[in-house]
Order: sequence, then C-alpha cells, then structure tokens
Amino acid sequence: MNLVDGLPQPQRGRAVLVIVLGITMAVMDGSIVNLALPGIARELNAPASQAIWVVNAYQIASPVMLLPLAALGDRLGYRRVYLVGMVLFVLSSLAAMLATSLPALTAARALQGLGAAGIMSVNTALVRLIYPSARLGRGMAINSMVVATSAMAGPAVAATILSVASWPWLFALNLPLGLLTLWMGRRALPANPPRTAAAPRFSLIDVLLNILMFTLVFIGAEQLGVRGDAAQQASPLGWTLLGAGVAVGVVYLRRQWFLAAPLFPLDLLRIPVFALSMLSSLGAFCAQMLAFISLPFLLLEVQGRSHMQAGLLLTAWPLATVAVAPIAGRLIGRYPAGWLGGIGMGVFATGLLALGWLPAQPSSIDMAWRLALCGAGFALFQSPNNHTIVTSAPLHRSGAASGMLGTARLTGQTLGAVMLAAIYAVWNQSDGQGEMIALHLAAGCALLAGVSSSLRVRASR
Repeated sequence: MNLVDGLPQPQRGRAVLVIVLGITMAVMDGSIVNLALPGIARELNAPASQAIWVVNAYQIASPVMLLPLAALGDRLGYRRVYLVGMVLFVLSSLAAMLATSLPALTAARALQGLGAAGIMSVNTALVRLIYPSARLGRGMAINSMVVATSAMAGPAVAATILSVASWPWLFALNLPLGLLTLWMGRRALPANPPRTAAAPRFSLIDVLLNILMFTLVFIGAEQLGVRGDAAQQASPLGWTLLGAGVAVGVVYLRRQWFLAAPLFPLDLLRIPVFALSMLSSLGAFCAQMLAFISLPFLLLEVQGRSHMQAGLLLTAWPLATVAVAPIAGRLIGRYPAGWLGGIGMGVFATGLLALGWLPAQPSSIDMAWRLALCGAGFALFQSPNNHTIVTSAPLHRSGAASGMLGTARLTGQTLGAVMLAAIYAVWNQSDGQGEMIALHLAAGCALLAGVSSSLRVRASR
C-alpha cells in the first residue's frame, strides 16, 4: 500500500475519526476549565490568582513542546507520537479528576498540555498520509472546522456539565473518548513512509532552549494579558520576560541556522511559499486574537449586553467558519491557494472594519452579520493556507511543518494579546475607543496577511 497516496476506505474513515476526536479533546480542554475556576478555587481553598494556573499550565505546556514532538514524529513516527500523547492525555485527565489540591491539579494540567502537544504536533502530518493528494484540501478543511467548533464549544460543554455535576467531571469526559481514540488509532493510523534522508539530529540542548524561549514569551504575554487594571501593574515584568524570551531565541536560532533538519525548521522557512504562508498565518491569528479579546469588552462593558446575549452573538463567527470551511476545501486545487487566502483575508478585514465602524447603538443583526463576515473570511483563508504549509514541505519534514502550524497560530495569538495590552495601557477600556482601535489594527494585520498570501502566487511560479 502506498501511503503517500492516502489510505483506502474504510481505514481512511476510521483514521479521520481518530484525528477528529483527538483535535476535539486537545482544543476543547484549552478552554473547558475557565468557567469552573471560581468553584475550583473555592473547593481547593486557593486564591483566584493561583487558580488561574490551572489554565496557564495547559496553555504553556502545549505550545512549548509542539516543535520538539513534531521533530520526534519525523524521527520515530507520527503515529507513535500521536498515540503516546493520547495515553498521557488520558492518564493526566484521570489525575486531574482525582486531584485534591491546587498543586496536584496544576501538575496534572501541565501533563495534559504535554499530551495535547503530542496530539497536535503531528496532527496535520498524519492528515497528509491519510488523504490522497487530490482530497487533501478537504482533509485540511475538516481540521479547520473541528478546531473552530471545538474552541467555541469548550465553554458551552463546561456550562452543561457544571449545571449537573462538579468540576472533576470536566476531565472525566476525556476518559471514554480517549480510550476509544487509542483503540481505533492503533488499528487505523498510518505509519510513516520509508525515509529517503537521514533522520534529523535531536539535541537536548536545543529542546531546552526551545522550551525556555517559548515559556518566557508566553508567560510574558500572560503577564501583559488584558485583566483590567492588573494589566498595567504587570507590564514591567511582562516586558522583561518577553525580552528574555527574545534573547534566548537569538541564541537558539543561531544554533539552528546551519543544520540540515533543525528543530526550529529554518530549512522550511527558506522555501519562499512556506515562509509567506507562515507570515500569513501569523498576521491572521494576530488579527483574530485582537478581535477575540476586544469583542467581549465591547459587547459587555461598552454596549451593556448580558453574558448570554454576548455569547449568542459571538457564535455567529464560528458558525460562519463551519459553513464556509467545506467550500474552501473544495476550492483548493481549482484556484491558486494564494488568491483564496488573499480574498479570505480581504473579507476578514472587511468584517473587522465593519465592526470598527459600528453605529452608536448597534442592533443584534448589526453585530451578527459583521461577525459572520469575519468567520467566513477566516475560513476561506485558513484551509488553503494550511494546505500550502503542509504540502510545500518535503514529505519527510511533514512533522516539522505540522509543528509550525500550531506554533504560528499560538505565536500570532500571543502577539495579538500583547498588542491589545499595549492599546489598553493607553486607551480606556470602558468608552469603546480602545476596542475600536484594536479592531482597526486587527483589520490592518488581516490585510497584511492577505498581501503575504497573494504574493505566494508569484513565488510558486
């Protein structure tokens, strides 16, 4: 069986289900605990400032290990990394469910984030092996759709569970789903194709530098995160940590520069189409994060809507993404991905600008169609862009490309959060001016991403 041409049915269908279940759990658990934090702090006798690390431990452990685990996938096999990640995810979910102290719960969440990194780091590399090349666009569209719906479903699923049970049951959901994924994955997921090049060098020092760089950057961004008045108080420490992360990054990347298959894939960034796609992804996710964080302030603080009203309005965004993602998947291969991404970012920027030019007293319909325009534009961009990132890398470097997908997403989101913190340090959060500036800046980032995407058409000739 030629794995490069994808898996035959029905094995392909089972493998796709394994991928979908893994993504759903890994993405959803990034936000499923948020609503439970007050109850966790109260039950475990911990202050809210410490309870937030139940969320942070997961969100830091996952991104810092994406590239090392992706490199292991290139070396040892994507299937093996995925399944070991799922084992760790299930066991740590059980540990979180049984935790009786905040340190124990935080440690379990950090291990859960590490398991999620194993799942997400090789996710798209496995998709490349599962689908025939002619249908890979549809596989990428399914990925985009699942990520969007899982991210938005986390709070809703948490609210449903917490209405009938206590917070440990948030983690119990992963046990049957994880065991089912493991059972199916052992039988359905493909092995790596035979290598045509030497296995990449794996340096422990580079792994440690990678972890340190991303940890400093993400904790610095968290310190700068928008938390009302606390944002300005935390700014000096946040900027210091960010600066330290950049300094470590300089040392780390200098070590990687001349390697044939570096841990941080500079070899792939030398491919013009890959580099432009990564730049597009950074701009797009920066714009997305600027909007995602500023919109709740706009809806709740400025417009005075209830949490229920705000939540219902915000669902217009992912619903539009779910509707458009399959269409984008069918367009891949028929039209240049650079044009599809450029048009998608143009639509996204139009929606953001429309949100920035809202009337003084907007109706729900005024908000909903603008949010839907954002979601539709982002969906038209994301699937073709991800498809280009994965397919422009050599097959034996699919893991590195897969790891860079997640890294670009998280780095862009971190950059967006830092930008918004800087905006709120200058402009007041309650009069709407800061939110309008953030939305206009997001539109600018989206337009830059669209230009970068369009340049790929020339670079690919």
